[in-house]
Amino acid sequence: MDVLNARLKSKPRLWWIAGAFALGAVWLARGSFAAEAAPPNSRPGHGGGIPVSATTVEARDVDVALDALGTVTPVSAVTITSRVAGVLQEVHYTEGQMVKAHDLLAVIDPRPYQAALAQAEGQLVRDQAVLANARIDLDRYRAAAREHAIPEQQVATQEAVINEDEGVVKLDEGSVEAAQVNVDYTRIVSPIDGRVGLRMIDPGNNVAANGTSGLVMVTQLSPITVVFTLAQDHLPQVLEAMRHGEPLRVEAFDRTSPQEIATGRLLTIDNQVEQATGTFRLKATFANADTALWPGEFVKLRFIVGVLKNAVTVPARAVQRGPNGSYVFVIKPDLTVAMRHVAITQTEDEISVVGQGLAAGERIVVDGQYRLEDGTTVAVQAPGASPGT
Repeated sequence: MDVLNARLKSKPRLWWIAGAFALGAVWLARGSFAAEAAPPNSRPGHGGGIPVSATTVEARDVDVALDALGTVTPVSAVTITSRVAGVLQEVHYTEGQMVKAHDLLAVIDPRPYQAALAQAEGQLVRDQAVLANARIDLDRYRAAAREHAIPEQQVATQEAVINEDEGVVKLDEGSVEAAQVNVDYTRIVSPIDGRVGLRMIDPGNNVAANGTSGLVMVTQLSPITVVFTLAQDHLPQVLEAMRHGEPLRVEAFDRTSPQEIATGRLLTIDNQVEQATGTFRLKATFANADTALWPGEFVKLRFIVGVLKNAVTVPARAVQRGPNGSYVFVIKPDLTVAMRHVAITQTEDEISVVGQGLAAGERIVVDGQYRLEDGTTVAVQAPGASPGT
């Protein structure tokens, strides 16, 4: 009975505590709702406004560039073949070696061709002697004819014999030269400066004359060219840039990274548009002294076709996109912002060129735009600070 009375006496105190907790929850909810319903320009922040990062609109020269994909193509790539048949005796290069023009690469067994040369030279000497003897006879016949010792017909016949012998000697001289050429062909030299590829035939193998497989390939690496294509819509722009007479710059980039690997100039454009694709081909040349470009490689290209003088530029991240197009937030002198629609003509390297809507010297918001609207008060943070901190 005493326990029951104690429980009845404690109930009023429990109800009082529960009521206090409920009242506190109501006040907290009202405070949170009031904070969310407050207008943007009355929210707390640094200096009484929304913290943002800002920058000044600049006027500067901007490259007008076209992007393309290209294929690295050597100026010269020669498959070395033997002009004579025989056994490959010697190889005077290592795979991957850089060689100069006329460097010795390989030797074909020269003995058969040296023997043929010796035979041709011997035949030439013999026929030269026959010709010399015929000329002596002609002089003697002419002297006898003047004394009327022999008929004139015999002199004419001897002159014809000399002409025949001269033809034989000339034929022999050609045979000697041809044999000498074959001997020279047994020593295979590089026709260009370049890099030797992988060996296709090992020493000891019999090599056919003018074979299709070749012995090795020599590829020129410096200078080197890149062939790329552009849509035919860009043809008038490219032709206009070429009429100025100044070399047009072409920058090459690795396909897997934004790093520039080489800078060259436009060499020429093709003489027709490919109807199947609606594109035209261009060729650029690069010095490639460091061999950064490799034959057959695909690269990204940035083709500079002009320069915009005193273009109005802003950081690309300052430009926002909405249903009505692109816009930025301009910071007024009273530190309120105004939404300003802009026309962006090009964006490259995180820089956007503004065709209209902004003037150089105006301040715009770069970061923190997601909390802004027309008339919002902002607090411009120092460079390097994060908006909202």
